[in-house]
Parts: sequence; structure tokens; C-alpha cells
Amino acid sequence: MNYRNIINKGSSILKKKSIITAEIDAELLLSKLVNKTREKILLNLDEKLNVEQIKTYNQLIKRRKKKEPISYITGKKFFWKYEFYINNNVLIPRFETEILVEEILKIFKNSNNINILDIGLGSGCILISLLKEQKKWVGTGVEVSLSAIKIAKTNAKIQQVQNRIKFINSDIDNFLIGKYDLIVSNPPYINNIDYNNLDVGVKGYEPKMALNGGIDGLRIIEKVIKKSRLNLKNNGLLAIEIGFGQSIKVKKILKENGFYILKTVKDLQSISRCLIAKKIR
Repeated sequence: MNYRNIINKGSSILKKKSIITAEIDAELLLSKLVNKTREKILLNLDEKLNVEQIKTYNQLIKRRKKKEPISYITGKKFFWKYEFYINNNVLIPRFETEILVEEILKIFKNSNNINILDIGLGSGCILISLLKEQKKWVGTGVEVSLSAIKIAKTNAKIQQVQNRIKFINSDIDNFLIGKYDLIVSNPPYINNIDYNNLDVGVKGYEPKMALNGGIDGLRIIEKVIKKSRLNLKNNGLLAIEIGFGQSIKVKKILKENGFYILKTVKDLQSISRCLIAKKIR
């Protein structure tokens, strides 16, 4: 069987399961199997596969057929300008979160020696992307999951920023170290009802503690804000990602904790996705 045949077969199986990215997924899984870029595969569709490769490919298709995210199967995900190693111990980096990186780089474009705290480090995609863009910045990543910290350390090493990051395995409640110019966070903000209604491809594979924000989705957000008040320098900034319909409530929490709202950033669907706030008291 050649590349063309197996891609068509894999794509057909995935389409029957209503996977809208069936063709691309079939190509990406073959790319992982033969360790070639998708582009090279498409230029060599007549190349043959051996029996063992066909067997392995079918196993990969079976995983995707069960709605396991393609990023977990391939072990990688692009975010901002970089490729990150991931597995199911961390949240899959989302395009929406790139808005956070973009806004921070705009605000601090002429600033050197910025000290960043990333609360809920995960794969490290936010902090590492910022440090890649600004060579004089340093950061600390706080993460309750030791497995996630191991992944973030791997990504920091791949992107060669490991010497500018401190990794701290801690719950947010127990963390109180240092004063920072900037705190970033993409906390879990999905409420219990919405979490229970998530697609199996998300709820069935991604870590619950990285998604579920409690009854109203604000439990961890409120903790991040209160902790940021203690850990930010005067006039320091907090950049936080929020969920649909949370903007008004989160702004209220920020104001109650001594923050001034500098900017509300909307995503491509015009949903208020990020809040940038300054600590004023």
C-alpha cells in the first residue's frame, strides 16, 4: 500500500466518525509514522509502506477515531511561532491564547529586563514564547502538576530558554515568592455545566484541572487575581485569559482587588478573551 492509498483509507474511516479534519489528520498521522513533513508526503504519494508501518498507522487512526486529539497522538502543537512538545498531562495550546502573547509584546515592546510570573505554566507555551521574543526577559513558572513541569522543562530546553526560567511545583494557594513586573495566566475558566457538555475530544483527554473552573468558572480566576495583587510590583500588569461571558464579573473582581483595567482584548469571534490590568494599590 502506498501513501495515497493509506491516506484515503484513514481519511475515510475518520469521516465516518464525523471528524471534520479527517484528511489533514490522516496526512499528519502518516507524517508522524514515517517521520517526514506533510509536504514531503504529498510530493511522494506513490511511495510504499511495509506491513509493520501499515499496522502502526491503523493503530494511530484507531486512536483518532475515538476522538483523541491529533496533537496528543503526534505529541506536538504549534503555538505563536514555535512547536511545542505536549501530551495529555497538559492542556493543548489554543490559537486564542496567542492573543495574550501578542498583547503583552505590544505593551512591553520597548521594555528590557521584565520579570514574568506565569501562573499555571502547563506546557510553558505562553512564557517560553515571550522569552523567545525578548532575550532580556526572565520568568518563573508555577504549576501544581509535576508532570506538566517536566513537559515545560523539555520545551524550554528545546527552545533554548531554560536558563531564563525558574520552575516551581506549587499550588497557587501556597505560592508567595518575589515581586514581578508582569503576571500572565490562562487559568481553568469553564464552569461545571459547560464542562460536562464538552466534546469527548476535549473532556475525555485533556486534564480536567486545566479546564474546570468550578461552579461559575471563576474559582481559579479569583485566586489568580488575589495572588497577583500580592506578587506584582506597584504598577505591574496582570494579563489573564477569560471565558465567554465572564468579562463583567472578572473586571469587578479586579477592581475590588486594586486593579485598573487597561484593556479588554477580543478574539476573532468578538468574545472578550483577555483582560490586561494594572495594580494601582
